[in-house]
Parts: sequence; structure tokens; C-alpha cells
Amino acid sequence: MGTPGNDDSSTQIPESAKSSYLFRYNSPLIQTVLIGFVCFCCPGMFNALSGMGGGGQLNTTASNNALTALYTTFAVFGILGGGIYNILGPHLTLFAGCSTYVLYAGSFLYYNHYQHQFFAITAGAILGIGAGLLWAAQGAIMTSYPPENRKGTYISIFWSIFNMGGVIGGLIPFILNYNRGDSAATVNDGTYIGFMAFMSAGAVLSLTILPASKVVRDDGTRCTNMLYSNVTNECFEILKLFYNWKMLLIVPAAWCSNFFYTYQFNHVNKLQFNLRTRGFNNVFYWGAQMLGSIGIGYVMDFSFKSRRKRGVVGVCVVALLASGIWGGALANQINRDLVAVLDFKEGSRYAGPFVLFFCFGLLDAMFQSMVYWVIGALANDSEILSRYVGFYKGVQSAGAAVAWQIDNQKVSAMTQLIVNWVLTTVSYPLLLVLVVLAVKEENKGEEEQAKQVAPSSAENGFVQ
Repeated sequence: MGTPGNDDSSTQIPESAKSSYLFRYNSPLIQTVLIGFVCFCCPGMFNALSGMGGGGQLNTTASNNALTALYTTFAVFGILGGGIYNILGPHLTLFAGCSTYVLYAGSFLYYNHYQHQFFAITAGAILGIGAGLLWAAQGAIMTSYPPENRKGTYISIFWSIFNMGGVIGGLIPFILNYNRGDSAATVNDGTYIGFMAFMSAGAVLSLTILPASKVVRDDGTRCTNMLYSNVTNECFEILKLFYNWKMLLIVPAAWCSNFFYTYQFNHVNKLQFNLRTRGFNNVFYWGAQMLGSIGIGYVMDFSFKSRRKRGVVGVCVVALLASGIWGGALANQINRDLVAVLDFKEGSRYAGPFVLFFCFGLLDAMFQSMVYWVIGALANDSEILSRYVGFYKGVQSAGAAVAWQIDNQKVSAMTQLIVNWVLTTVSYPLLLVLVVLAVKEENKGEEEQAKQVAPSSAENGFVQ
């Protein structure tokens, strides 16, 4: 944290402006909660829609193609999103991003009636642009607003609120399709309309997010004294990410972190359970994410005094848990009944696959929260972190685009499972190297270097 006379990214404000009031609108906690509710309404509902498998449709082709288009554009705009956020600020970036989620849910309402996938694919491509903007902004807020020694806690708060959207979103198809019986293959119109209502509310709520320069921590420091950038500077800074050794070590973790959704949603939840049970499972899948994020957040913030040691322990905990869960997935894949479709009332037959799907949610939250913590530990400055998170989301989305098309090519479930297991396993030693070499007890050097560069950049017209 900054103190008078220190040259770091936190800007001191007068003593009279300091406040420890927990529910200040301009506190990092409240801003984290607000961005959590924005993501509750938009990507949270999107997750519930995707989690049913096939976007709630019998045939997964339209959904797979729409998701491929989505993650293809997301890969580009995820990387560009950090630069766009640095130019436009949170209001325009978040509102533009949130608005595209409503269109995507609406495209499946249209598909329910006309079975034309062109609208869904187009809406998916547009959503990829919007998601790139939203997640770059979210990542910058979640990693730069919190105090340095509580980033894991704030990430877990965000992740819990965000995934409550998946819980509520899972209840929507479960309740609305409960009495339709095992013959029901696609969700009804009310399901998609419910998703659209939440997503619209999220777009409006995004306008409540404050820029970093207006957010004040309890010790009186502002999160950053942000100078809004321009296109030339951001293009240059984004290109530098591709030969930044820290980002290169994150690439395998980023690539696999959404890659496994295809297997989990289309080959476990969709194929093994009936329609209403898929919605029921979603409630617990996203609920497990809340538990997972809280657990790993505690490890990353409180397990040891040394921040580097906490990072090492966190990566090892996730790696061990992942090995057990993927081992369980292999056993389930070998022993599953290829014909029977399970209902949540079937007791012991249902219990094993349900627990596996629950654990998938637990692992997803722990893995991604752990990676976000590592990224947040590399710097404190909002501009730097927006680019880092944008790079992470871009690579993540490229992996997801490939995964959905692999499934479209009818690659076997067993092959997809093994590829997912191998990809996640490869990422852990690289993350350990990154933590050991790059995570410091305090982040000052990178921001100080950026401040030294900023004046000369301004002289050359790179900073407005």
C-alpha cells in the first residue's frame, strides 16, 4: 500500500477522506460486489444456458456452431479488450459488453420456433465481441481494486456472486420444464425469456461501476491514478504481451480453462440426464463453484504469511484435487450406461454421475480463481492487469472455440476427456514456475517502471 512519499500505483488522498465504512459505494468491496452482480445477470445466465448442453436444444449443432463463433471473436476481443477498457473506461466497456448477452439468448428463442441457426451463429459472434469487453473490464476491476493482501478473498466474493447467477439460471429451466416429462427435448420459450430479463438488468447495473481513480481503499489510497490511453499506445502494449514470458507461462492454463466445458456439458450433463435434471444439476454445478472459490480464496490469502508460498500451495492443492476428479471422470466414462437417461429421483443410479458433475464445478472455480490470483499477484496497476486478463481471456476463448468444433466433428467422449486431463496437468508446473519467479511480496517495480515510461510516452503523443 502507498504511504506519503512512496512512488507506487496507489494515490494517497487527504486523511479526512479516509473511511473504514464497510458499505461505502466507492470502496473496493462494494465495487467487487457490483461487478459480481453484473456477471450474475449476464455471463452467469449464459453459463446456465450453456450448462444444459446444446443451449437447451435437442440437436447440439446450432449451439456448437454458435459457441464456436462466439469464442473465435472472443479470442480476438479478449486480447484487445484490455486496451479498449483502458481507452473507454468501465461504463462504456461494460454496457456494450452486457448488451450482447441479451441478443444471444434471444437468438435461441428464435431458434425454438424457426430452427434457423444463422441468427444464433451471428449472435454468438457478436457476443464474443461483447464478452471480450466485459471480461477484460471485470478482470481489471477484480485484480486491481482489492488490497494487495486480500485479492484471493475478493476474487472468491466475486466468484460466489457471479456463480449464483448459474444457480438461479439452473432453477429457471428446472422449474419451467419440471412437469414436461422425459419426452421433452428442448426448453420452453419462458426459459429463454427469463434469461433475457436477467441479462437486460445486468446491462443497466453495469453503469454503476466506478473507474479505478474514484475507488478508495480503507487506508485512504486510490486504486490507481489512471490516465486513459489511446489506440496507438494500447496496440503497442498488447503486442508486447506475446513475448512477455509471464504471459507465455499462463498460455496452457488459459487454453484449458474453458476447453473442458464441452466435455462436461455435452457429454456428462446432456447425455446422461433428462431435461429437468440437467437444470437441477446446473444449480449444484454453479453452487459448487461458490464453495470452490471460497476455499481456494482462503488458501491463497491466509494459509501462509509469504505470498509466494501461498501461491505454490494453492497451485499444488488444485493440481491434486484435479487429478482425483479427472480420475473419477474416467471411471464414470468407462462404466456409464450409453442408453439410459437418468432422472434426479433415481437415487443411487443418479448419485455417482451427479457427484462427478458437482466436482467439475468445484474444480472449475478453484482452477480459475487460482489463475486470477496469480495474474493479480503480478501487478497492482489497473492498466497493466486489464491487458494481462484480456490476454488470458483471449487465449482461453481460442481454446474453447477449438473445443466446441472438436465436439462438432464427433470426436469421442473418451478422447475429449483424456485431452482435457492432459492439458490441465501440463499447466500446473508452468504456473508453479511463474509463482516462484514472478510473484513478489509487494508489487512496486512494474508500476514504478510504467510511471517512468508514462511521461516520455505522453511527450510522444501516446497518452492523452
